[in-house]
Amino acid sequence: MKSRTSLFIIVGLVVASISAATVSVTAAFAASKTAVAPVGSTVTVAKSPFGRILVDSKGRTLYDFPPDRGGASTCYGACAALWPPLTTVGKPHAGNGVAASLLGTTKRKDGKLEVTYGGHPLYYYVADTKRGETTGQGLNQFGAPWWVVSPAGKEIHHG
Repeated sequence: MKSRTSLFIIVGLVVASISAATVSVTAAFAASKTAVAPVGSTVTVAKSPFGRILVDSKGRTLYDFPPDRGGASTCYGACAALWPPLTTVGKPHAGNGVAASLLGTTKRKDGKLEVTYGGHPLYYYVADTKRGETTGQGLNQFGAPWWVVSPAGKEIHHG
């Protein structure tokens, strides 16, 4: 009986050790997956009813907000809830038709990096849920109209 009890204790300790080792390996693997080198957001160009405009890598339209000055965002709170900033981890990338020299970043109050183009912070409009939608064009919200941006970095004021 003593040897049987000893066997159960030994088997229990072996199972516990294997479980602990499995948890450690799994945690290490998960940590290595989250430590992947950051990849910057990509800005590219697409055709639209307003001509060629800036979009993200998924084809979602990007907008400019004229009150932003000196490369700094003025859109926070309720504004950022409707007009979320295009943020990046790392340096943003220039896709087809985009001038890499015009791409940059600005630090937001929360510490995140927002992508800029020609010194203007870039935003999405929450109602634009599909590739190519431009429903935010010319909307006057939060004190000014929002405009799509040309590859030259200029607001397109029609539409």
